[in-house]
Amino acid sequence: MDLNFPLILVVAVFATGLIALFDRLVLAPRRKQAVSSYRQSVETPDEMTVEDLERESAVVETSKSIFPVLLLVLVLRSFLYEPFQIPSGSMLPTLEVGDFILVNKYTYGLRLPVVGTKVVAVNDPKPGDVMVFKEPANPNINFIKRVIGVPGDKIAYRNKILYINGKPVPESFVGELKDDYDPRMGVRPPYRVYDETIGDVTHEIRKDLLLMDRRAEGEWTVPEGQYFVMGDNRDRSNDSRFWGFVPDSHVVGKAVYIWMHWPSWTDIPNFRNNGAVQ
Repeated sequence: MDLNFPLILVVAVFATGLIALFDRLVLAPRRKQAVSSYRQSVETPDEMTVEDLERESAVVETSKSIFPVLLLVLVLRSFLYEPFQIPSGSMLPTLEVGDFILVNKYTYGLRLPVVGTKVVAVNDPKPGDVMVFKEPANPNINFIKRVIGVPGDKIAYRNKILYINGKPVPESFVGELKDDYDPRMGVRPPYRVYDETIGDVTHEIRKDLLLMDRRAEGEWTVPEGQYFVMGDNRDRSNDSRFWGFVPDSHVVGKAVYIWMHWPSWTDIPNFRNNGAVQ
């Protein structure tokens, strides 16, 4: 089962805040009154008894302690920056499995946590941006892809060539490499790396030489309020070519910086990939 962490965080903030408020308005005055009544009822008050009467319950004490921290985390990850870990190779060679990235949450406008409703418009996603968004089929899962088309654009993909509004996207050959050994193929699959320019962004893409999926080919016109996205690992990416467009309501933010690389718990974290996301 997929955990909806933003929803859990909102509920935790609301619950701890409500308990803290109830203590301030109701329970704290009752404790103060109990202490006052006790002091008036005895000649020499026992300080341990006073401490017991003043003591907050474990639930109240914990709630008051963690509420400010949870509120700060909610504000930071909902409106400013949120960390993500890259789970797959669909964005190779730009992003590797295990890269930890920072996602700018406000560059595309301020949105309410959980529901994703935009309350303050700032900028719209642009072609070439690396964008995090909720998977259209399952909003509890976050995807990361590159924005290829914005509303009104006509996108085509044929013979591993990308076209935007009828023009092939500029690309230049960088080099040919081989992947790790694939037991299903019995070889180290070769692939080529190209520099591709979309909008104002030049980045690397990868094309496998032994893979050709005709299902990835087609032509699409991007509707209003939606976006067409693709992975930089063009032959190994589950993206708009297969499942359609990303609604604006599913946009999470723009990937801006790689701050750590940690592919698995058995590896030592390193910072070799640190830098701005291109």
